[in-house]
Amino acid sequence: MPGKRVTPPPCRRCGREDGYYSAGLCDRCHRHAPQVAVGCLDCDAWGVFRTTKWLCLACMYWRRNHPVGVCRICGATVAVNAEHSCRLCWRVFLDHGGRKGVIGIEEANRHGQQLFLANLQHSTAGRHGRSRHTGADEIPQLVTATPSFRPAAYQQLLLFIAARDLRHGRDRGFGEPADPSMAAFLTWFLLEHAARHGWSKSSTKISLHGLAIVLSLQDTPGAPLRASEILQLHQIKLTTLRLLEVCAAAGVLDDDRTSAFRDWFSATIDELPEPMRTEVRRWCTVMREGSTTPPRSRARSEQTVRLYTRWFMPALRYWSAAGHTSLREIARDDVIEVLPESGNPRSMMGQGLKSLFRTLKAHHVVFLNPTRGVKTGTHERRHPLPLPAIVIRDGLNSPDPATAAAVALTAFHALRSGDLRRIRLTDIHSGRLHLDTRVIPLAEPVRSRIQAWLTERNRRWPNTANPYLFISKRTAIRTEPVGVAWITWRLGRTAQVIREDRILDELHATGGDVRRICDLFGLSIAGATRYTSTLEHPDLADHSP
Repeated sequence: MPGKRVTPPPCRRCGREDGYYSAGLCDRCHRHAPQVAVGCLDCDAWGVFRTTKWLCLACMYWRRNHPVGVCRICGATVAVNAEHSCRLCWRVFLDHGGRKGVIGIEEANRHGQQLFLANLQHSTAGRHGRSRHTGADEIPQLVTATPSFRPAAYQQLLLFIAARDLRHGRDRGFGEPADPSMAAFLTWFLLEHAARHGWSKSSTKISLHGLAIVLSLQDTPGAPLRASEILQLHQIKLTTLRLLEVCAAAGVLDDDRTSAFRDWFSATIDELPEPMRTEVRRWCTVMREGSTTPPRSRARSEQTVRLYTRWFMPALRYWSAAGHTSLREIARDDVIEVLPESGNPRSMMGQGLKSLFRTLKAHHVVFLNPTRGVKTGTHERRHPLPLPAIVIRDGLNSPDPATAAAVALTAFHALRSGDLRRIRLTDIHSGRLHLDTRVIPLAEPVRSRIQAWLTERNRRWPNTANPYLFISKRTAIRTEPVGVAWITWRLGRTAQVIREDRILDELHATGGDVRRICDLFGLSIAGATRYTSTLEHPDLADHSP
């Protein structure tokens, strides 16, 4: 300034303290200042100007097609490709013959990096943001360092909720991930999870593709992924089961799905009056979740709650049609009136009503238990029957190793369906099956069929991490047992039917030795009595092995 010596202020745009030009800007930021060549902000290539925002042309293209992340080689926070490398480290890697597999990216950058002049080399990024040396369907390599990420603790509220049609995204493309650090973390976690569980390349590719789509549609960057958002991938025929499993294991899944049981239960009691619906919902909550305060009770399975609901709903519909709006209005005479005369219908409805009123009375929802003292009888039990020998023989000689092994274990040792599902690979050793507290010496036909199944299992899924003996195409990439439906499908019938045939065979072969079948098959005395009652049956008198 005239007559004074004043220290120039820093540039108000870039903060640079030297090179002041005019209007609070330095000679690099002022639009009319002389053009000064400097190094590129991303790759340090010499010869860039203000007109290209201090970036070389290759880095401008690189920024448009790659998200911001941390380079695993130099640690700079810049745009990185699928291999988590910045453009400078990648350029050095390619110059050393990396595209031909001569050297690795870490080895190429081990002794420093050779800088270069800007805009004299072509960009190594292909169209759609993928490196030219990398195919569109290749899987990025798993890095050893865990990317740092912490989920956001807030949710962005929406002005209105609009349904998304992902089918349009196939033609127009999807955007970049809303949170690059979250994308880097989940990509690393998915690759690590896939390698640990023996996923195939196609399964990994599909999961990575679905993950990229879901991350690009986030309303709150960095927030846990909603299960409903992941399930939208069904619109473009992408599987979601593996992606839900990965997000849950990574701790970034917000499971906002409504359970099928809850929808079924709400639809079942929807026709009841409001006070009665509230009382039945209270019973359902106690049954499913249990009670830790007096009166204490343990949680029951959904299947048990479904059975009891089906058993007592005809009575509740009858009382509702008769004008009752609450279960507090039900008296003993109403219960006796609605109960069937005899047989299984009476015992089933009675057991359901007793569970309903006993629970509501204990939790002070109703004043009295009208089912107290009302005799409803017990379920009628059928007699176990043997199977034709040809059925067992066909199962043992099945060309499918899984079927032959499952039938052999059930037919020789009378295992239950749950036992077959829970057998782990480590439970079989020294020719014996260690099942809970029982040690079962395996018969020679059973051992040979298990060996054949293990050979087939190792051939089809050599890298699976599933610890169970029986696995399927669905559970091979997971660590959970197969379902009951899979066991029934392999056996061709329920395991209980084959188990009963084996117990009957042993019972008749030993002349009704109850202690023997209890010790051999893990039965209680009451359970064994059901089989001993068939000893004098005329149709089973001549039953032989």
